[in-house]
Amino acid sequence: KSNIGHTQAAAGVAGVIKMVMALRHGVLPKTLHVDAPSGQVDWSAGAVELLTESLPWERVDGRPRRAGISSFGVSGTNAHLIVEEAEEELPAGDEHPDGLADEDLAAVPAVPWVISARNQAALRDQAARLLSYVESHTTDQPVHVGYSLATTRARLPHRAVFVGRDGAELRAGLAAFAHGAEAPPQPLPVRGKVAFVFPGQGTQWVGMGARLARESSVFAARLGECAEALAPLVDWSLWDVLAEVGSGGRGVAGSALERVDVVQPVSFAVMVSLAALWRSYGVEPDAVVGHSQGEIAAAVVSGALSLEDGAWVVALRSQVIARSLAGGGGMLSVGLPVVDVEGRLPGGVSVAAVSGPSSVVVSGDSGGLDVLQAELVAEGVRVRRIAVDYASHSVQVGSVEAELSRVLAPVVPCVPEVPFFSSVTGGWVGEGVVDAGYWYRNLR
Repeated sequence: KSNIGHTQAAAGVAGVIKMVMALRHGVLPKTLHVDAPSGQVDWSAGAVELLTESLPWERVDGRPRRAGISSFGVSGTNAHLIVEEAEEELPAGDEHPDGLADEDLAAVPAVPWVISARNQAALRDQAARLLSYVESHTTDQPVHVGYSLATTRARLPHRAVFVGRDGAELRAGLAAFAHGAEAPPQPLPVRGKVAFVFPGQGTQWVGMGARLARESSVFAARLGECAEALAPLVDWSLWDVLAEVGSGGRGVAGSALERVDVVQPVSFAVMVSLAALWRSYGVEPDAVVGHSQGEIAAAVVSGALSLEDGAWVVALRSQVIARSLAGGGGMLSVGLPVVDVEGRLPGGVSVAAVSGPSSVVVSGDSGGLDVLQAELVAEGVRVRRIAVDYASHSVQVGSVEAELSRVLAPVVPCVPEVPFFSSVTGGWVGEGVVDAGYWYRNLR
């Protein structure tokens, strides 16, 4: 009541909020607008006293802080609530890592603080106000301050960035700028459009995403949603694969990334989660595009597929590949223009993808690939065997068309919310396009 007056039905909730804030900040707040305690209470009868000044609220012998909150009313209200501060715990095993540990925050090499204003004078005033705030809130983590500055403030024309390894360095930069130090002005470039591009299989590594999941709660939260969507469809744990941990029958070690039915869903989850991380920093895609299995992640990020349907496609399609195509072929990356490759392909080998003006991927029978690789190596051509044991984007894929049509039939395409350029059709994806047949053609 001393803060906001009598709020009738909300009075009890106001007391709860005030006490939760006291627990959070470790301060017992003073009672406002009180010159002397009421004479209607015998204050000498116990250990209760009215706070006329705020006091630090320290833990005693390491025990958690607790508080009692009472609500009494003439209508008969008689409520008492006991609250206790929650200890932050680090996740164990494959539990969802929902925060940042102190050691993870300390490992961040540098933190940017971004400010903006309508003119140079206002920009220096903004720096001075921020400096005043952080000097009085020294327990705030620099990375949290940087996150709030980057995601919750308006983006005005005059901008400054302060980079430091800790709060002291960042405050020193703010102070120098606020007091008139000059920094070479950098005109803002004309902003181009942003495209999110999702690659196919082949760039994964053991432990990918594990550290980022510890350091970014946004990335970890989206990974958790991906893990939940994949769990009913696979016999392994996404968290175990990323952490290289085994856990009996369901656990898998790093070598599991050699399995197509593991690496593709894991890569999908990492790509979808990376997109969420970029968006949390205000980087929104103007368009998305994907290559091969990366197009499944692109479809989810664009909104053309729900996360659950994306998980369904990547998990069940990769399982069909593992059952029916694995061990029957391979793929080869060749550093030549497609016109120099097409005329020399042995039987059973075809062009799978044109990666660039001088980069081609060919796919087909292992024997034919061995012959072609030996010839190209002898000629000094850059050539690399891709770490897969099946011939994706080749005639071999035709053998699984009927099975893919059946297992992917439940997928329900949506209208993309972000423009989605198809690497299958060479055009923009519209409503109802990314159905079961589309994901067969994507593999073919």
